[in-house]
Amino acid sequence: MSVEQVVDIARRALWLIIETSAPLLLVSLIVGLIISIFQTVTSIQDQTLTFVPKILAVFIALMLCGGWIMQKCSEFFEELVKSFSNYIK
Repeated sequence: MSVEQVVDIARRALWLIIETSAPLLLVSLIVGLIISIFQTVTSIQDQTLTFVPKILAVFIALMLCGGWIMQKCSEFFEELVKSFSNYIK
């Protein structure tokens, strides 16, 4: 296995991680921003107010995007397994 192959696999794996985590991170960011604006408007300074809505929103996003995330990870794994003979040369 050459260095170029290792770098290519690592690059694709990192891109897969970024691509599959982006929807959940964006949902968490948007919900956190909305709650921060609400806290600023109402002068509520409770730090724990953001946790429950964020957890619920990320859970719902995971339910909606979970199939897509699993499909992308499965495709990557299948591609690695199919080309395994090329890597052991």
